[in-house]
Amino acid sequence: MASFSFNTTRIRTPTLQYHKPISKFVYRAKPIKIPSPLSTNPSKSRPKLRCFRPNSVSESSVSTTQEAEEEEFDEVDDDPTMELSYLDPETDPESISEWELDFCSRPILDIRGKKVWELVVCDESLSLQFTKYFPNNVINSITLKDAIVSISDELGVPLPDKIRYFRSQMQTIITKACNELGIKPIPSKRCLSLLLWLEERYETVYTRHPGFQKGSKPLLALDNPFPMELPENLVGEKWAFVQLPFSAVQEEISSLDTNLVFGASLDLDLLGIEIDEKTLIPGLAVASSRAKPLAAWMNGLEVCSIEVDLSRARLLLSVGISGRYIYATYNKTPETTSEAEAWEAAKKDCGGLHFLAIQGDLDGDDCVGFWLLLDLPPPPV
Repeated sequence: MASFSFNTTRIRTPTLQYHKPISKFVYRAKPIKIPSPLSTNPSKSRPKLRCFRPNSVSESSVSTTQEAEEEEFDEVDDDPTMELSYLDPETDPESISEWELDFCSRPILDIRGKKVWELVVCDESLSLQFTKYFPNNVINSITLKDAIVSISDELGVPLPDKIRYFRSQMQTIITKACNELGIKPIPSKRCLSLLLWLEERYETVYTRHPGFQKGSKPLLALDNPFPMELPENLVGEKWAFVQLPFSAVQEEISSLDTNLVFGASLDLDLLGIEIDEKTLIPGLAVASSRAKPLAAWMNGLEVCSIEVDLSRARLLLSVGISGRYIYATYNKTPETTSEAEAWEAAKKDCGGLHFLAIQGDLDGDDCVGFWLLLDLPPPPV
């Protein structure tokens, strides 16, 4: 495996080291080809939501025949102007404690020639789905607060404990509306169900809307700020590019609750990612003598993804909405560049799926922190 110093300013001559792969992690001393885990060509296909169930009226308390429901679905499919208000009747409303929310303009013009705004709300499992259009002259925290309350009232669900959102430009409005309702707002790009749903809505709803404006760019584009130095409490001691069979990744994910390990998982079934158990998933292993405090600090962040900046020989950690840190650096040589390129290629072959593992020792089997990550491009709206 390759082991680098986290901060080259502390070590005058950081060097590449090799160790025997004695743990369950497969360490990469040279580039290797990673088999594709997706049922389609992953380099050309991005994850798609599998469990999307559109509906135009609340089904939380109304039971209809299957034929009537199918006719209603057909009507929604035929009318892109319809709004959604849906709660899976098999879901306990009390179990939905976290929402994902987007409040932004769409590439659609109203009769005044102004861009239409839309509120899109869901939970991670898409058991709750809600959309509502707004004119651009009522966009404020009061409108949003009233809409959040109306979702709760209409679908018979309690107000959530947390609401995640991914647009920094809407932080003031969303934060104010949430605070007034006693909801914790969480700025985070880990709104993967919402992000993929927006992409699907762009293809199936917005482009078919009579007011659709082809070529219209998003009004509130996602930030991609210049990366900052890593805070002292997040600095590890060694790191390595690694791989894990997907079966081992599943074991690590299951240990998040059973072994009280820090970290976060993803619902791959919902995201439409099909992976064979033997498929190798690329990741980054980080070792520290203070592994538990390091994992605890990392757990307080909304860890989104890791990417290699090949031109500057460094790794970038994305957290929250727009936080980007220089997570590690390495000596730029043909060998290290080739390994970094192979790791990025493996991540692309896995549809953006990768992981971060924090350990006390790179040669050990146990993780004290494990985050399953998915690197997605921004939505088209």
